[in-house]
Amino acid sequence: MRTLVTLLVLPLLLSGGFGSQPTPSSWTLGPFQRARPAAPVIVPNPSSIFFEPIRRRPVHWEALHTFNPAAVVRNGKIYLLYRAEDNTGVMAIGGHTSRLGLAISTDGIHFTRNPSPVFFPANDAQKSREWPGGTEDPRIVEGPNGLYVLTYTQWNRKIFRVGIATSTDLLHWTKHGPAFAGASGGKYDNIRYKSAGIVTRLSNGKLVAARMHGKYWMYWGENRIRLATSTDLIHWIPLEDARGRPIVALSRRLSRFDSAFPEVGPPPLLTSKGILLIYNGKNDAKHGDPSIKPGTYSTGQALFSADDPAKLLARTSKPFLQPEMPYEKTGQYAAGTTFAEGLIFYKGRWFLYYGCADSTVGVVATASTTHR
Repeated sequence: MRTLVTLLVLPLLLSGGFGSQPTPSSWTLGPFQRARPAAPVIVPNPSSIFFEPIRRRPVHWEALHTFNPAAVVRNGKIYLLYRAEDNTGVMAIGGHTSRLGLAISTDGIHFTRNPSPVFFPANDAQKSREWPGGTEDPRIVEGPNGLYVLTYTQWNRKIFRVGIATSTDLLHWTKHGPAFAGASGGKYDNIRYKSAGIVTRLSNGKLVAARMHGKYWMYWGENRIRLATSTDLIHWIPLEDARGRPIVALSRRLSRFDSAFPEVGPPPLLTSKGILLIYNGKNDAKHGDPSIKPGTYSTGQALFSADDPAKLLARTSKPFLQPEMPYEKTGQYAAGTTFAEGLIFYKGRWFLYYGCADSTVGVVATASTTHR
Protein backbone atom coordinates (compact mmCIF):
# COMPACT_ATOMS: atom_id res chain seq x y z
CA MET A 1 0.00 0.00 0.00
CA ARG A 2 1.36 3.39 -0.93
CA THR A 3 1.69 6.06 1.70
CA LEU A 4 -0.01 9.31 0.73
CA VAL A 5 2.12 12.37 1.31
CA THR A 6 1.07 15.95 0.68
CA LEU A 7 4.11 17.65 -0.86
CA LEU A 8 4.63 21.41 -0.94
CA VAL A 9 5.14 22.90 -4.36
CA LEU A 10 8.60 23.51 -5.77
CA PRO A 11 8.39 25.59 -8.97
CA LEU A 12 10.83 23.78 -11.26
CA LEU A 13 10.52 22.88 -14.92
CA LEU A 14 10.54 19.37 -16.33
CA SER A 15 13.27 18.45 -18.78
CA GLY A 16 10.74 17.49 -21.46
CA GLY A 17 10.22 14.30 -23.39
CA PHE A 18 7.86 12.66 -20.88
CA GLY A 19 4.52 13.37 -22.53
CA SER A 20 1.56 14.00 -20.25
CA GLN A 21 3.41 13.39 -17.02
CA PRO A 22 2.81 14.94 -13.58
CA THR A 23 3.74 18.60 -13.31
CA PRO A 24 6.48 19.63 -10.85
CA SER A 25 3.85 21.12 -8.55
CA SER A 26 2.31 17.70 -8.07
CA TRP A 27 5.36 15.59 -7.25
CA THR A 28 8.42 17.52 -6.10
CA LEU A 29 9.33 18.02 -2.45
CA GLY A 30 9.76 21.56 -1.16
CA PRO A 31 10.28 24.44 -1.25
CA PHE A 32 13.24 24.25 1.12
CA GLN A 33 14.80 27.22 2.85
CA ARG A 34 17.96 27.79 4.85
CA ALA A 35 17.62 28.91 8.44
CA ARG A 36 18.21 32.57 9.20
CA PRO A 37 20.96 33.38 9.76
CA ALA A 38 22.23 30.66 7.43
CA ALA A 39 25.10 28.68 8.94
CA PRO A 40 26.43 25.12 9.13
CA VAL A 41 24.92 22.93 11.83
CA ILE A 42 28.01 20.70 12.24
CA VAL A 43 31.57 22.02 11.90
CA PRO A 44 34.98 20.44 12.65
CA ASN A 45 36.09 20.18 16.26
CA PRO A 46 39.89 19.86 16.58
CA SER A 47 39.63 19.17 20.32
CA SER A 48 37.75 15.87 19.91
CA ILE A 49 40.09 12.94 20.63
CA PHE A 50 39.49 9.26 19.98
CA PHE A 51 41.76 6.32 20.79
CA GLU A 52 42.22 4.74 17.38
CA PRO A 53 42.09 0.92 17.69
CA ILE A 54 44.26 -0.05 14.70
CA ARG A 55 47.37 2.06 15.29
CA ARG A 56 46.51 2.22 18.99
CA ARG A 57 47.04 5.90 19.54
CA PRO A 58 44.90 9.03 20.12
CA VAL A 59 43.66 10.83 17.02
CA HIS A 60 41.82 14.11 16.46
CA TRP A 61 39.06 12.31 14.62
CA GLU A 62 36.96 15.32 13.48
CA ALA A 63 39.67 17.94 13.24
CA LEU A 64 39.60 18.75 9.52
CA HIS A 65 36.15 18.19 7.99
CA THR A 66 32.63 17.15 9.03
CA PHE A 67 30.21 16.59 6.13
CA ASN A 68 27.89 14.30 4.10
CA PRO A 69 25.37 13.29 6.81
CA ALA A 70 22.64 10.68 7.19
CA ALA A 71 19.57 11.43 9.31
CA VAL A 72 16.85 9.48 11.10
CA VAL A 73 14.16 10.19 13.72
CA ARG A 74 14.35 8.12 16.90
CA ASN A 75 12.47 8.57 20.19
CA GLY A 76 11.21 11.99 19.13
CA LYS A 77 14.67 13.34 18.30
CA ILE A 78 16.77 13.81 15.17
CA TYR A 79 19.89 11.65 14.99
CA LEU A 80 22.56 12.71 12.54
CA LEU A 81 25.39 10.43 11.44
CA TYR A 82 28.04 12.57 9.78
CA ARG A 83 31.34 11.83 8.09
CA ALA A 84 34.33 13.22 9.98
CA GLU A 85 37.92 13.36 8.73
CA ASP A 86 40.92 13.37 11.03
CA ASN A 87 44.17 15.28 10.57
CA THR A 88 46.28 12.31 9.45
CA GLY A 89 47.30 11.40 5.91
CA VAL A 90 47.87 13.81 3.05
CA MET A 91 46.08 17.08 2.40
CA ALA A 92 43.93 15.82 -0.44
CA ILE A 93 40.35 14.59 -0.88
CA GLY A 94 40.29 10.96 0.24
CA GLY A 95 43.69 11.28 1.88
CA HIS A 96 42.50 11.29 5.49
CA THR A 97 40.74 8.63 7.55
CA SER A 98 36.97 9.04 7.81
CA ARG A 99 34.74 7.93 10.68
CA LEU A 100 31.09 8.55 11.49
CA GLY A 101 30.09 10.82 14.33
CA LEU A 102 26.68 11.02 15.98
CA ALA A 103 24.77 14.21 16.86
CA ILE A 104 21.29 14.62 18.36
CA SER A 105 18.81 17.50 18.06
CA THR A 106 15.29 18.43 19.12
CA ASP A 107 14.89 21.34 16.68
CA GLY A 108 16.84 20.20 13.62
CA ILE A 109 19.42 22.98 13.90
CA HIS A 110 21.18 22.78 17.26
CA PHE A 111 22.97 19.49 17.92
CA THR A 112 24.65 17.77 20.84
CA ARG A 113 27.53 15.64 19.61
CA ASN A 114 28.88 12.36 20.86
CA PRO A 115 32.53 12.89 21.92
CA SER A 116 33.73 9.80 20.03
CA PRO A 117 32.82 8.37 16.64
CA VAL A 118 30.23 5.59 16.67
CA PHE A 119 31.26 3.88 13.43
CA PHE A 120 34.84 3.49 12.23
CA PRO A 121 37.53 1.16 10.85
CA ALA A 122 38.63 -1.39 13.42
CA ASN A 123 40.38 -4.73 13.75
CA ASP A 124 37.39 -6.57 12.38
CA ALA A 125 36.39 -8.53 9.28
CA GLN A 126 36.04 -5.30 7.24
CA LYS A 127 39.44 -3.83 8.07
CA SER A 128 40.97 -4.63 4.68
CA ARG A 129 38.11 -2.79 2.95
CA GLU A 130 38.03 0.23 5.30
CA TRP A 131 41.61 0.94 6.31
CA PRO A 132 43.21 3.43 6.03
CA GLY A 133 40.60 5.42 4.08
CA GLY A 134 37.73 4.81 6.44
CA THR A 135 33.94 4.73 6.53
CA GLU A 136 32.32 7.45 4.44
CA ASP A 137 29.09 9.03 3.18
CA PRO A 138 26.31 7.28 5.13
CA ARG A 139 22.62 6.88 4.33
CA ILE A 140 20.32 5.33 6.90
CA VAL A 141 16.83 3.83 7.05
CA GLU A 142 14.72 2.25 9.77
CA GLY A 143 13.77 -1.34 9.03
CA PRO A 144 11.38 -3.77 10.71
CA ASN A 145 11.35 -4.07 14.51
CA GLY A 146 13.42 -0.96 15.06
CA LEU A 147 16.50 -2.21 13.20
CA TYR A 148 18.51 0.58 11.57
CA VAL A 149 20.24 -0.20 8.28
CA LEU A 150 23.25 1.85 7.22
CA THR A 151 24.67 2.05 3.71
CA TYR A 152 28.12 3.63 3.55
CA THR A 153 31.30 3.74 1.50
CA GLN A 154 34.14 1.41 2.44
CA TRP A 155 37.39 3.06 1.33
CA ASN A 156 40.82 1.45 1.67
CA ARG A 157 42.45 3.96 -0.73
CA LYS A 158 42.50 1.34 -3.45
CA ILE A 159 38.86 0.50 -4.12
CA PHE A 160 35.52 1.71 -2.79
CA ARG A 161 32.33 -0.27 -2.26
CA VAL A 162 28.96 0.15 -0.56
CA GLY A 163 29.00 -1.52 2.84
CA ILE A 164 25.98 -2.55 4.92
CA ALA A 165 25.75 -2.30 8.72
CA THR A 166 22.90 -2.63 11.21
CA SER A 167 22.15 -1.34 14.70
CA THR A 168 19.32 -1.17 17.20
CA ASP A 169 20.58 1.90 19.09
CA LEU A 170 22.78 3.84 16.58
CA LEU A 171 25.73 3.38 18.93
CA HIS A 172 26.67 -0.26 18.49
CA TRP A 173 26.92 -1.64 14.97
CA THR A 174 27.21 -4.95 13.17
CA LYS A 175 29.07 -4.78 9.87
CA HIS A 176 27.84 -7.13 7.14
CA GLY A 177 30.36 -6.34 4.41
CA PRO A 178 29.77 -5.20 0.82
CA ALA A 179 26.16 -4.87 -0.31
CA PHE A 180 26.66 -7.03 -3.41
CA ALA A 181 29.00 -9.65 -1.97
CA GLY A 182 28.39 -12.90 -3.82
CA ALA A 183 25.55 -11.47 -5.92
CA SER A 184 25.09 -12.88 -9.42
CA GLY A 185 27.78 -15.48 -8.93
CA GLY A 186 30.28 -12.96 -7.53
CA LYS A 187 30.43 -10.75 -10.64
CA TYR A 188 30.21 -7.58 -8.49
CA ASP A 189 32.77 -8.59 -5.88
CA ASN A 190 35.65 -6.64 -7.43
CA ILE A 191 33.97 -3.59 -8.92
CA ARG A 192 33.89 -0.05 -7.56
CA TYR A 193 30.49 1.27 -6.50
CA LYS A 194 29.24 3.83 -4.00
CA SER A 195 26.24 5.93 -2.92
CA ALA A 196 23.20 3.81 -2.10
CA GLY A 197 19.76 4.83 -0.84
CA ILE A 198 17.09 2.35 0.24
CA VAL A 199 13.53 3.33 -0.71
CA THR A 200 11.44 4.53 2.25
CA ARG A 201 7.82 5.41 3.02
CA LEU A 202 6.30 7.72 5.58
CA SER A 203 4.65 5.72 8.38
CA ASN A 204 3.39 7.20 11.66
CA GLY A 205 5.46 10.31 11.06
CA LYS A 206 8.73 8.46 10.38
CA LEU A 207 10.48 7.25 7.28
CA VAL A 208 10.85 3.46 7.22
CA ALA A 209 12.09 1.00 4.62
CA ALA A 210 9.36 0.32 2.05
CA ARG A 211 8.48 -3.08 0.60
CA MET A 212 7.29 -3.00 -2.99
CA HIS A 213 6.35 -6.10 -4.96
CA GLY A 214 7.55 -8.22 -2.04
CA LYS A 215 11.05 -6.73 -1.94
CA TYR A 216 13.08 -3.81 -0.67
CA TRP A 217 14.56 -1.54 -3.34
CA MET A 218 17.76 0.46 -3.48
CA TYR A 219 18.99 3.09 -5.92
CA TRP A 220 22.78 3.08 -6.09
CA GLY A 221 25.74 4.56 -7.91
CA GLU A 222 27.38 7.62 -9.33
CA ASN A 223 27.93 8.30 -13.07
CA ARG A 224 24.84 6.17 -13.67
CA ILE A 225 22.20 5.44 -11.05
CA ARG A 226 21.09 1.83 -10.96
CA LEU A 227 18.80 -0.44 -8.96
CA ALA A 228 19.08 -3.41 -6.60
CA THR A 229 16.62 -5.47 -4.54
CA SER A 230 16.74 -7.37 -1.27
CA THR A 231 14.50 -9.49 0.90
CA ASP A 232 16.34 -8.74 4.17
CA LEU A 233 17.90 -5.23 3.71
CA ILE A 234 21.37 -6.73 4.06
CA HIS A 235 22.05 -8.85 0.99
CA TRP A 236 21.40 -7.02 -2.29
CA ILE A 237 21.19 -8.12 -5.92
CA PRO A 238 21.58 -5.56 -8.75
CA LEU A 239 18.82 -5.52 -11.34
CA GLU A 240 20.12 -6.57 -14.73
CA ASP A 241 18.84 -6.46 -18.30
CA ALA A 242 18.57 -9.45 -20.64
CA ARG A 243 22.30 -9.20 -21.41
CA GLY A 244 23.30 -9.31 -17.75
CA ARG A 245 24.16 -5.61 -17.44
CA PRO A 246 22.94 -3.46 -14.53
CA ILE A 247 19.81 -1.55 -15.49
CA VAL A 248 20.39 2.22 -15.63
CA ALA A 249 17.63 4.29 -14.03
CA LEU A 250 19.21 7.77 -14.34
CA SER A 251 22.14 9.14 -16.32
CA ARG A 252 23.70 12.49 -17.12
CA ARG A 253 22.24 15.25 -19.32
CA LEU A 254 24.29 17.70 -21.35
CA SER A 255 23.96 21.41 -20.54
CA ARG A 256 22.31 20.63 -17.19
CA PHE A 257 23.53 20.76 -13.60
CA ASP A 258 23.96 16.97 -13.75
CA SER A 259 25.94 17.02 -17.02
CA ALA A 260 28.99 15.25 -15.59
CA PHE A 261 26.93 12.65 -13.71
CA PRO A 262 24.12 12.11 -11.21
CA GLU A 263 24.73 10.46 -7.83
CA VAL A 264 22.24 9.07 -5.32
CA GLY A 265 21.24 11.42 -2.52
CA PRO A 266 19.25 10.49 0.62
CA PRO A 267 17.07 7.37 0.77
CA PRO A 268 14.29 7.81 -1.84
CA LEU A 269 10.68 8.35 -0.77
CA LEU A 270 7.63 6.39 -1.91
CA THR A 271 4.71 8.79 -2.42
CA SER A 272 1.28 8.65 -4.03
CA LYS A 273 2.88 9.89 -7.28
CA GLY A 274 5.72 7.38 -7.39
CA ILE A 275 9.24 7.07 -6.02
CA LEU A 276 10.84 10.44 -5.36
CA LEU A 277 14.63 10.44 -5.67
CA ILE A 278 16.57 13.45 -4.46
CA TYR A 279 19.95 13.21 -6.15
CA ASN A 280 23.22 15.10 -6.45
CA GLY A 281 24.40 16.27 -9.86
CA LYS A 282 27.92 17.29 -10.86
CA ASN A 283 28.27 20.02 -13.46
CA ASP A 284 30.59 19.14 -16.34
CA ALA A 285 33.47 21.49 -17.12
CA LYS A 286 32.92 21.48 -20.92
CA HIS A 287 29.30 20.46 -21.49
CA GLY A 288 27.56 21.68 -18.36
CA ASP A 289 25.13 24.37 -17.29
CA PRO A 290 27.02 27.64 -18.00
CA SER A 291 25.29 29.37 -15.07
CA ILE A 292 26.88 26.93 -12.59
CA LYS A 293 30.58 26.69 -11.82
CA PRO A 294 32.27 23.64 -13.40
CA GLY A 295 32.61 20.74 -10.97
CA THR A 296 29.89 22.03 -8.66
CA TYR A 297 27.54 19.52 -7.01
CA SER A 298 23.91 20.70 -6.87
CA THR A 299 20.73 18.88 -5.90
CA GLY A 300 17.79 17.84 -8.08
CA GLN A 301 14.77 15.55 -8.00
CA ALA A 302 13.49 12.68 -10.16
CA LEU A 303 10.28 10.65 -10.07
CA PHE A 304 10.07 6.93 -10.87
CA SER A 305 7.11 4.61 -11.23
CA ALA A 306 6.20 2.60 -8.15
CA ASP A 307 5.04 -0.17 -10.48
CA ASP A 308 8.38 -0.17 -12.33
CA PRO A 309 11.10 1.53 -10.24
CA ALA A 310 13.40 1.74 -13.29
CA LYS A 311 10.86 3.82 -15.25
CA LEU A 312 11.63 7.54 -15.09
CA LEU A 313 8.44 9.65 -15.07
CA ALA A 314 9.75 13.16 -14.52
CA ARG A 315 12.92 15.05 -13.68
CA THR A 316 13.72 18.62 -12.73
CA SER A 317 15.82 20.59 -15.18
CA LYS A 318 17.24 22.99 -12.59
CA PRO A 319 18.61 22.25 -9.13
CA PHE A 320 16.44 23.21 -6.18
CA LEU A 321 19.52 23.50 -3.98
CA GLN A 322 22.99 24.65 -5.05
CA PRO A 323 26.01 26.32 -3.44
CA GLU A 324 25.14 29.94 -2.66
CA MET A 325 26.42 30.62 0.83
CA PRO A 326 30.14 31.09 1.53
CA TYR A 327 30.33 27.85 3.54
CA GLU A 328 28.82 25.94 0.59
CA LYS A 329 31.26 27.40 -1.94
CA THR A 330 34.54 27.30 -0.06
CA GLY A 331 36.27 24.42 1.67
CA GLN A 332 38.01 21.18 0.88
CA TYR A 333 36.07 20.84 -2.39
CA ALA A 334 36.84 24.12 -4.11
CA ALA A 335 34.00 24.08 -6.67
CA GLY A 336 31.41 23.87 -3.88
CA THR A 337 28.73 21.32 -2.99
CA THR A 338 25.28 20.96 -1.55
CA PHE A 339 25.63 17.18 -1.36
CA ALA A 340 22.38 15.85 0.15
CA GLU A 341 22.32 12.53 2.03
CA GLY A 342 19.85 12.90 4.92
CA LEU A 343 16.06 13.44 4.63
CA ILE A 344 13.58 13.29 7.52
CA PHE A 345 10.04 14.34 8.38
CA TYR A 346 10.01 15.93 11.84
CA LYS A 347 7.36 17.93 13.69
CA GLY A 348 5.43 18.61 10.50
CA ARG A 349 8.43 19.69 8.41
CA TRP A 350 10.85 18.12 5.95
CA PHE A 351 14.52 18.56 6.85
CA LEU A 352 17.25 17.91 4.27
CA TYR A 353 20.85 17.60 5.50
CA TYR A 354 23.78 18.00 3.15
CA GLY A 355 27.54 18.33 2.94
CA CYS A 356 28.98 21.77 2.22
CA ALA A 357 32.13 21.77 0.07
CA ASP A 358 33.25 18.50 1.75
CA SER A 359 33.86 20.52 4.92
CA THR A 360 30.72 21.14 7.03
CA VAL A 361 27.08 20.04 7.38
CA GLY A 362 24.20 22.25 6.28
CA VAL A 363 20.41 21.95 6.49
CA VAL A 364 17.38 23.28 4.65
CA ALA A 365 13.77 22.75 5.70
CA THR A 366 10.21 23.31 4.53
CA ALA A 367 7.56 25.34 6.26
CA SER A 368 5.09 23.32 8.31
CA THR A 369 3.06 20.91 6.19
CA THR A 370 0.67 18.02 6.63
CA HIS A 371 0.49 14.43 5.52
CA ARG A 372 -2.18 11.74 5.42
